[in-house]
Amino acid sequence: MNTSSTPEVSFLFLLSLRYGNRGHNQPCIHKGTGRCFITSQNHGFAVDPGSLPEDWDVLFTNANDQTNEGIVHNTKPLFSVQFHPEHMAGPTDLVGLFDVFLDTVKDHKQGKASTSVKQRLMDHLTYPDSPNPAEVVRPRKVLILGSGGLSIGQAGEFDYSGSQAIKALKEENIQTVLINPNIATVQTSKGLADKVYFLPITAEYVTQVIKNERPDGVLLTFGGQTALNCGVELTKLGVLEKYNVRVLGTPVASIEMTEDRKIFVEKMEEINEHVAPSEAALSVEQAVAAAERLGYPVLVRAAFALGGLGSGFANNREELSTLAASAFFHTSQVLVDKSLKGWKEIEYEVVRDAYDNCVTVCNMENIDPLGIHTGESIVVAPSQTLNDHEYNMLRNTAIKVIRHLGIVGECNIQYALNPESEQYYIIEVNARLSRSSALASKATGYPLAYVAAKLGLGIPLPQLKNSVTNSTTANFEPSLDYCVVKVPRWDLSKFLRVSTEIGSSMKSVGEVMAIGRSFEEAFQKALRMVDENCVGFDHTIKPVSDRVKKDNKQFISSFLCVVNAYNSYILQPVKIKRHTVPLLTRSCRFLQTSASLFWRRPSGPATRWTGCTSSPRSTAGSSTR
Repeated sequence: MNTSSTPEVSFLFLLSLRYGNRGHNQPCIHKGTGRCFITSQNHGFAVDPGSLPEDWDVLFTNANDQTNEGIVHNTKPLFSVQFHPEHMAGPTDLVGLFDVFLDTVKDHKQGKASTSVKQRLMDHLTYPDSPNPAEVVRPRKVLILGSGGLSIGQAGEFDYSGSQAIKALKEENIQTVLINPNIATVQTSKGLADKVYFLPITAEYVTQVIKNERPDGVLLTFGGQTALNCGVELTKLGVLEKYNVRVLGTPVASIEMTEDRKIFVEKMEEINEHVAPSEAALSVEQAVAAAERLGYPVLVRAAFALGGLGSGFANNREELSTLAASAFFHTSQVLVDKSLKGWKEIEYEVVRDAYDNCVTVCNMENIDPLGIHTGESIVVAPSQTLNDHEYNMLRNTAIKVIRHLGIVGECNIQYALNPESEQYYIIEVNARLSRSSALASKATGYPLAYVAAKLGLGIPLPQLKNSVTNSTTANFEPSLDYCVVKVPRWDLSKFLRVSTEIGSSMKSVGEVMAIGRSFEEAFQKALRMVDENCVGFDHTIKPVSDRVKKDNKQFISSFLCVVNAYNSYILQPVKIKRHTVPLLTRSCRFLQTSASLFWRRPSGPATRWTGCTSSPRSTAGSSTR
């Protein structure tokens, strides 16, 4: 980018890169601010910084191979970059460089160029609230709140995240104290935390531990909703302030922004982002009035609750009153949301440090439409039905939201996307490690919990190393050339009077993950893992019934999509999204082809392969759940 009317000629030495910097995921660090940005590149040579004249300086440096990615003149309006800020098939985090360029040109023509372009770039890329790394004080002892006993809605994912956090802190020579009464966990094993307290995760007991141990810091985001609620209560009681305990990572104020629906909506309006139409209610009467204003059907759910506890859809006043009364048993605030059933549900896992370096680690899509709890849904990563524009639109929104909320560490943001347009709503933001975080970590190889713990100590993200290569930076966005599918597992046969209808409240007790080169391969593997009696999709056509068991939808859908892939009446019983049916149809065709090729008897036609030994239409004792 050259704005000078009399260009100078300089001779620079070029370095030939061994592999070249190509692709949509090249991290570049700005000299001066130290911030790292994701760029799109396609070049095989780089300028040798040692050959720059005295009046030129380095502008950007590649965070992986330390080669030059941009230069700037110290006084004249001249600068250049090696990457493509405007690239339409990748991130546009630095598209603002064009604004700096145009403003410089305008001021130069009008004779008002009092500020050098180097300083303009510095002002544009500086994060005003960035702390001084030299002044960040590392804690001596850190208290980690676990998730307590296993329950539907939170299980082994918080044992995983807590173990990773302890590992990260021990590497920094920080003493760790863990509170978790769950003995069936890795994090409570000998050799991990320095001290383990088998006590309830309540304000009363945690206060006693703080009084005895006197930690310098506390981690709240590694124990799920239980730890978050306890941390918020400790803050309100003044316990953390009394004993000088600093909350590491995401501050409590940011946590409350994401948990309180009214505050969350207000914060989103400040950045012109939209949340699904909803209202908060403190009584059944207020909930009924809110539903009348929003219009039925509505989704009723308890605030500050885990796993969609006490939630459900109401189609009329009577159903709403029943659901609201039930929800108030679990919380003092109930949320009434306008129903967006049938919309796509998309999730992004985002990582951000205290210096505003921010990346999206994983993008996931629910096969089930909005209205089915994420824990009940079949999830695929990366998303299979988003085009490039939709992907980057939601990615940019995720980064903007996380920055505005001031979250430090890892968080999850969920969207509702209209399949017929680009309209979207932000459903919620989880300012903590979650079930989706564990899936994203395993799917990408990016240790989210480990990185989040390091970021909570004030370590800049670009300084952390990629756990796979141990040489490149952790400030990158993984690119997957494979497909990951998560399938939930239910065990409702033990509870005869429990409804097998799946919905906004989580009932699954676990999940499995499969990896394949295609969706079909990963889906088949996942179905075999979730039940030992299942060998995958059934390619044969069977009659459809409205009274199918909804918690067997991954098997039923194979029959339905073979019969009629786009018939809304057929899709309704199992709530499979219309735009994801082609994925399932391909799986059925794959099975039909496989059966005809490999499942033949020596002297006869293809055998009838039933796929699952238990029919998905079986009674409550079926093992295919």
